[in-house]
Amino acid sequence: MAEMTRQLMPADDKPYDPTATRPPAEPLWRDALGHCLRRLRLERGEILVETARRAGVSPQYLSEMERGVKEPSSEMIAAVAGALDVTLGDLTLAVATSLLTAPAAAPPAGPTCQAAYALAA
Repeated sequence: MAEMTRQLMPADDKPYDPTATRPPAEPLWRDALGHCLRRLRLERGEILVETARRAGVSPQYLSEMERGVKEPSSEMIAAVAGALDVTLGDLTLAVATSLLTAPAAAPPAGPTCQAAYALAA
C-alpha cells in the first residue's frame, strides 16, 4: 500500500503567512516585573550596582531581571524588593496592576500553542 503525504496546516486551516500582522502579545510576568523593578530603582535615584549590592545579587543578574531576560526565583524577587524598600506583596500588586492595565491581547493561538495546551491538560 502506497503511503500518501499531505501538507500539515495550522489548526485554523489557514496557511502560515510570516508577513501577516499579529496582535500585540500579552506582556509576560517577567517583563512587567522587570519594568516595575527598574522604575522603583530609578525613582530612588540608584544605579544597578547599589541596588544589586543590597539585594545580594550581581549587577548583571539585576539587569537581566529588569530587562525581563531572567525568570527569577521568589527568593531573588524578595531580595530585590527588600533592597528597594518595598514588600513582596506591594511589588506583586504593582506588577499585577500593570498587567491588568496593559492592552488586552488575543490569547496565543496556532498549532504550537494548541499542542502546549493539550500537553498541559
